[in-house]
Amino acid sequence: VNDPGNLGTIIRTLDWFGFDRLICSKNTVEFYNPKVISATMGSFTRVIPSYENLTKVMSSFDGPIYGAVMDGSALSTFPTGNRIIVMGSESHGISMELDALLDHKFTIPRYGQAESLNVGIATGIICHQLTASL
Repeated sequence: VNDPGNLGTIIRTLDWFGFDRLICSKNTVEFYNPKVISATMGSFTRVIPSYENLTKVMSSFDGPIYGAVMDGSALSTFPTGNRIIVMGSESHGISMELDALLDHKFTIPRYGQAESLNVGIATGIICHQLTASL
């Protein structure tokens, strides 16, 4: 995620749905960017991201890894338990290196003509789906 507004929106959305952990790639916009902090509307105090080598994190994770892509299975349900959800940038998607580590690829079904969803909006839809059955 390169846009500070998008990262701030993601952090605020995670806080809304009760998530407190966000793992960012080392290429993600800086958390302390004033635009990120502003877009979180205070949620930066409850959702603290860490900047990690995602390949290492995903390779050592003992659980399913899901990736949001344009041509995956329809988003319907996620099993409970520990899991990683990988989001890519709107313009570039998930890198080929990380894509190779995904166990499941899913998409948010499209009914209209829009080319893509903003990563912050897509994160909100996914968070809703993750918490809908709680």
